[in-house]
Amino acid sequence: MSGGVENKGFSGSVSATGGAAASSGGRTSRISNLLRGRTLGRLTGVVIGLVIVCVYLSLTNPLFLTWGNILNIFRAQSVVFILAIGMTFVILCGMLDLSVASTTGAAAMALGLAAKAGLGPIPVILIALVAGSLLGAVNGFLIGIGRISWFVTTLATLSIYASTVLVVTNGSTISLFTEEKFRPIQGFANRDIGPVPIILITVVALYLLGWLVLHRTAFGRAVYAVGSNPEAARLNGINVPMTLVLVFSIAGMMCGIGAIQQTGQLTAAVPTTDPNQMLAVVAAVLIGGMSLQGGEGGLMGTFLGALFLGVIQNGLTLQGISAFWQGTVTGLILLLAAGLAVLKQGAP
Repeated sequence: MSGGVENKGFSGSVSATGGAAASSGGRTSRISNLLRGRTLGRLTGVVIGLVIVCVYLSLTNPLFLTWGNILNIFRAQSVVFILAIGMTFVILCGMLDLSVASTTGAAAMALGLAAKAGLGPIPVILIALVAGSLLGAVNGFLIGIGRISWFVTTLATLSIYASTVLVVTNGSTISLFTEEKFRPIQGFANRDIGPVPIILITVVALYLLGWLVLHRTAFGRAVYAVGSNPEAARLNGINVPMTLVLVFSIAGMMCGIGAIQQTGQLTAAVPTTDPNQMLAVVAAVLIGGMSLQGGEGGLMGTFLGALFLGVIQNGLTLQGISAFWQGTVTGLILLLAAGLAVLKQGAP
């Protein structure tokens, strides 16, 4: 797959034009400078907003800048950080995955059932990853090969996955607090290496890996190409349906990793899904400067967007504002981010 994309989709199209080799260096430099400038432009808003909010909270609450509180922000947002990686790949293709919360819940329930059956931590982790990847692949297959709208597909699987979990478990939570073999997973979600939480190290590693995939592989270039113009990508030899299957599989795998973290934090597999989780994931990606039309953005903006949401939610808690307002604030921030994106696209 990746080799075919690289040979036909990119290098082949360049070599087909006479004299392209002589000017490719200058053209590549201009494109790189353009992309770098656009990236900085996309990140300016979230960086300025993050700085303003952090300065305000540091002046109004002395607890905000303490190391313990900073770690609390990352721990509280850890699942959103992870799911947003997969959502970035999906939005780069000009789509959304509305089923991320339900997929995470289904993967968590598969993990919980496996742990309750006495399986060790490694098989349990693999089951969660495989479950998430397969559920994501189903979305990708229906969209890429079945040619069903991404909205209809992921809205349907949102309901199917959530309902299936309730049927299998009869709506009951699977408690893993007393399961000895579950302790390593619990430790992964909650323990530190020195002053740094294990999950923070994991999140940074996942973002670096995702960045390498998007910017240093033929598959990553295919993702951007599909998001920019699917028909042009097809004409350049890119297998668009298979690219979509792989993109949604990656999103599903991130749901599996998110399920591991979520279950480890709660020491239980919960059959119900957080209605604000999908909203928070989409908001984090859009706040980071992604375009819903696809083909623009990246993981650096997603990381900053998720961090911005985490700081806002932490600030609400420190200010004594009810947690019930967090969904409202997240929705308003999402509307603001989408509105700014529309204004930016409409600007000359």
